[in-house]
Amino acid sequence: QVQLVESGGGSVQAGGSLRLSCAASGFAFNLYHMAWFRQPPGKEREGVASIQRDSITAYADSVKGRFTISRDNVKNTLYLQMNSLKVEDTAIYYCAARGGEIFRALVLSVDEYSDWGQGTQVTVSS
Repeated sequence: QVQLVESGGGSVQAGGSLRLSCAASGFAFNLYHMAWFRQPPGKEREGVASIQRDSITAYADSVKGRFTISRDNVKNTLYLQMNSLKVEDTAIYYCAARGGEIFRALVLSVDEYSDWGQGTQVTVSS
C-alpha cells in the first residue's frame, strides 16, 4: 500500500532554512503527482507546492521565491527546500500523492489527493 514518511522538520529562527523529505513506497512514484501541504495551528490545511509526474511545479503565492519542490524518481523521494523562513510558515507539513489525472488548476487542492503522510512539524521563531 502507499506509504509516505516525512522527515526534516524542526525548529529554526526566522530567515533560516530547512529541507523536508518524503520517502515514498508501495506505488509507482514516478507516475504520481506529488505535493506538500501544511496546517498552521488552529487553521485548515493548505497547499504549499506541487510537482506533477511530468515535473511541472506550482506554488502558493505565500511561498513563491522562497520554497522549492523537487522529486527524485530513482530514490522515490519528494523534497521541499524552504529558505527565508518566516514565523507564519510554522505548521505541520504533509506530503501527499495522487495517481491518475489532475487538473492543473487543482494541484494545490487538499481534496485532489488520496494518500497522505503523517506530517512533520516546522516551527519558526522570531
